[in-house]
Amino acid sequence: MTERVAVKKTHKLYIGGAFPRSESGRTFEAVDAKGGFLANMALASRKDGRDAVLAARKAFGGWSTRTPYNRGQVLYRIAEVMEGRREQLVEQLRATGLNEKRATASVDAAIDRIVWYAGWADKFVQVLGNANPVSGPYFNLSSPEPTGVVAVVAPADPLLGLVSVIAPAIATGNTVVVIASETAPVPAVTLSEIMATSDLPGGVVNILTGHAAEIAPWLASHMDVNALDLGGVEDPALAASLEVAAADNLKRVLRAPATAVDWLVEPSLARLEAFVETKTVWHPIGV
Repeated sequence: MTERVAVKKTHKLYIGGAFPRSESGRTFEAVDAKGGFLANMALASRKDGRDAVLAARKAFGGWSTRTPYNRGQVLYRIAEVMEGRREQLVEQLRATGLNEKRATASVDAAIDRIVWYAGWADKFVQVLGNANPVSGPYFNLSSPEPTGVVAVVAPADPLLGLVSVIAPAIATGNTVVVIASETAPVPAVTLSEIMATSDLPGGVVNILTGHAAEIAPWLASHMDVNALDLGGVEDPALAASLEVAAADNLKRVLRAPATAVDWLVEPSLARLEAFVETKTVWHPIGV
């Protein structure tokens, strides 16, 4: 019997709920921990980054005005679809060099992380908001609202780290443009397929594969990007330059961590709070 030729994939970007090729036509190779070929990946350009920002901005109005309860339902649906593709995700993490036990623990933690943030979607306002005591016949109410479009440089952890930065941003009503892990991009593509087949509206999450050093400066300086998450930037010089670029329109910036982050540690509300703006309303009592 003639041996079959392996059919290797050429993965695409995820922009606006669709899977386009890079407008540049470029690709790069994704390899496993031993240097073996896994797949061709689309090498995103700055034009792809601009297209992703446009898609995120277009989706922001509808997503941010959905009820928090509904956003939680959508996040939970993502976890459901991830559960159905659990074995595939474990296999992809094993290709990055993790053993069976660690890969399984990371996938399970990623699914649980989505569920955790889904549960907070309709509760964080009560915790982060407040009825403020004031001297006068007024109600003074502070409540958090989404910042807008958040550009994210994803951490090296290709799945758990990725969902740990995406989930809190969209749970609070933001839309995101994500540059996936450059060294292990395949799980990010699988996550984009999961999101495309869940209830998540197109454009809420946009995932680019490629070089952060090429794409991130354009996202940082883009005037329609409202916030920047530098969690995956390991080069201090690049992080500093991105912070300077973000200052042009006073973006919120979540700085790159000084030390490696253990994503298996239980999350806090810090990432839910990172990309919301507190708005305060005064209202006369009795009116």
